[in-house]
Amino acid sequence: MTPRRPAAYLVSCEHGGARVPAAYRSLFAGAEALLDSHRGWDPGAAPLARSLAGALGAPLHLATLTRLLVDLNRSAHNPKVFSERTRALPRPRRMALLKAHHEPYREAVAATVARLAGEGRAVVHLSVHTFTPVLNGRPRGADVALLYDPARRPERTFCAAWADALARRFPELAVRRNQPYRGASDGLTTWLRSRHADGAYLGVEIEVNQRLLGSGRRLPPWVGRGLLASLADVGAPSGP
Repeated sequence: MTPRRPAAYLVSCEHGGARVPAAYRSLFAGAEALLDSHRGWDPGAAPLARSLAGALGAPLHLATLTRLLVDLNRSAHNPKVFSERTRALPRPRRMALLKAHHEPYREAVAATVARLAGEGRAVVHLSVHTFTPVLNGRPRGADVALLYDPARRPERTFCAAWADALARRFPELAVRRNQPYRGASDGLTTWLRSRHADGAYLGVEIEVNQRLLGSGRRLPPWVGRGLLASLADVGAPSGP
């Protein structure tokens, strides 16, 4: 019997910056505060993604384009793929945005998943995000959360074990699953799940509350260390 190969990790960050290409800067004239807010990007996500990828020896896909131009974590047909700043653009310009930025990023991630899965290894995709502590006047209780599709048993089992390990290492933090968003909602991991069987691809969104941000709007090193240590506690799933 052929031994099952260890899982391969992949790290991505869809909202790692608030960059606006020169051709679209006129759309954001006077909107610097909006771009710098949680609406424009996920502060702290990019350094955390780099840290996790480096420690795991994993491929990293990092986007620095502002989500207000086109949201790489939404499907092309999702009305929220464009913000109020781009939704009213003529259709050819919106399609050009998808062609230039949205499609290449998602296909690049998909190609990496396919390559790793082709090696007979389960692919554990960690999509790194941060979220605002208060939305529409309502505080959000989670500090660190894992999002996954509960209908996919390997994801559910893996994330339940990882969340338990996180909670043991961070008893002072609120560790949650599928909060403040549902892991099965439209997103990059949901799109990739449709291409791969349950045991071959595990898509996990890591969500960290921006209230934990420190100086320079970076997450303190203990967040990354704790995620990695708790991940080691659990161990990665074997290939299908």
